[in-house]
Amino acid sequence: MAASQEEVTLLGVTGSAFVCRVQIALKLKGVEYKYVEENLGNKSDLLLKYNPVYKKVPVFVHNEKPIPESLVIVEYIDETWKHNPILPSDPYQRALARFWSKFIDDRVVGAAWKAVYTVDEEEREKNVEESFEALQFLENELKDKKFFGGEEFGLVDIAAVYIAFWIPIFQEIGGLELFTSENFPKLYKWSQEFVNHPVVKESLPPRDPVFAFLKRRYESLSASK
Repeated sequence: MAASQEEVTLLGVTGSAFVCRVQIALKLKGVEYKYVEENLGNKSDLLLKYNPVYKKVPVFVHNEKPIPESLVIVEYIDETWKHNPILPSDPYQRALARFWSKFIDDRVVGAAWKAVYTVDEEEREKNVEESFEALQFLENELKDKKFFGGEEFGLVDIAAVYIAFWIPIFQEIGGLELFTSENFPKLYKWSQEFVNHPVVKESLPPRDPVFAFLKRRYESLSASK
């Protein structure tokens, strides 16, 4: 199925880890698409039409059929464009990939954000501890593999772009030493391999504007204390 014959649109915002997941999958598959930048402070009619439930990005639209939620979108892309598979063919390994991807969303994403972007010191410390515990599980799961997917990256790696690219920014802004090569040598080495993979590197947003935006959020929060 040639990408040129498909009508593919991605609604997103620059600097979103969740939008980036979809962009990595599309890049890996070589799918051409139209990108529509959204303003979440003034959500477009298109976004409200295509994702009336959550009103969030990313939203992936394939031949006028909308799909929300980044991991659901990545699986859809994998099932629609079969080359360069993202999920393993083995049912058990596929189930494990889904488990660890959901684990990242459930146990890492919120805790890592709150470890920096929370006013209450006790609450921040609690989230630092929860983030550390979750990253330790991933360190153990990675074992000695190059990627979670093996020799090539897959669903868990794509889900974990949040860890590889965004958490280092959070901790630099917040003055944390959470995700370091000393604390998580295997996971840290994986993160360097992953962000420097050509497909991933071309899909990541420029770091400086993301850092500046997140730093402003942090300073605004600090000023409100």
